[in-house]
Amino acid sequence: MRFAISIPQFYGAGEFDPAAFAAYCRRAEELGYDSAWTQEQVLGAAPQLGPLETMAYAASCTTRLRLGCAVFVSTLHSPVHLAKSVSTLDQLSRGRIDVGVGTGGRGRPFAAFGLDAARYVTRFTEGLALMKALWTQDRVTFDGEFWQLRDAAMEPKPVQKPYPPVWLGGAAPAAVRRAVALGTGFFGAGSAPTAAFAGQVTEVRAALAEAGRAADGFPVAKRVYIAVDHRAERARDRINAGLAQVYGRRVPGIEAAAVAGTAADCVRELREVAAAGAELILFTPLFEQAEHAELLAAEIIPQLA
Repeated sequence: MRFAISIPQFYGAGEFDPAAFAAYCRRAEELGYDSAWTQEQVLGAAPQLGPLETMAYAASCTTRLRLGCAVFVSTLHSPVHLAKSVSTLDQLSRGRIDVGVGTGGRGRPFAAFGLDAARYVTRFTEGLALMKALWTQDRVTFDGEFWQLRDAAMEPKPVQKPYPPVWLGGAAPAAVRRAVALGTGFFGAGSAPTAAFAGQVTEVRAALAEAGRAADGFPVAKRVYIAVDHRAERARDRINAGLAQVYGRRVPGIEAAAVAGTAADCVRELREVAAAGAELILFTPLFEQAEHAELLAAEIIPQLA
């Protein structure tokens, strides 16, 4: 079992404190977290820093901690630009980058990015194939529906070979099976309750077995929105308020997926997440992040490891 922590990204204009951010990242490394993760939301009322830039800053503050994004909505990116950015980050961090990618679903504001929502799944799979080609081939010739390259080179390649770990998520069986076919690991969403995540893990393992692949070579992770407080009701109220900021409104199903309460309450629910198949748990507190990083390391992780 491995444990990860979210990287602070929510800052209003002028609120970012470089010293506090650097101290948080260094302390996460000292506390023994396996990795630290961002998430992406380009448009929205919540004041959220971009993942690429935040990961680059975190890389400069640390030496061991792995850094990831769960997930880039890669359908909204140019795969050539995203491949270059990830390769650069992997070089700057000396091989410490993980990449989560997702389609974002049909409801994303494609028009704001100059895109058509039609065939967005095809756009996603083609874009990921192009990124992998750019990361691994000296010269790339690519004849896709959306992108075409002729004898193109992209240097430098990522430090990690053949490329950084690529995590995919998904809720529907087809999306879960696509994650197995295209990714190197499965990442369960923070919005998914534990019971739904357990079903996704079952689908992952079935797809791996059908493909003749070993389950121990395909890691499974789960983001968990979490709030720990000796007053359970206050923990629940605060995590719900944080989720409303992230998602732009209150969503009862997402609130129910979050883990909130006393340390004992949280340990009990997190054991269920582990039993459902999570091999990496990404803790995502939405307030008092530095305090939560300490509390989770001292009171929660020792009871789960």
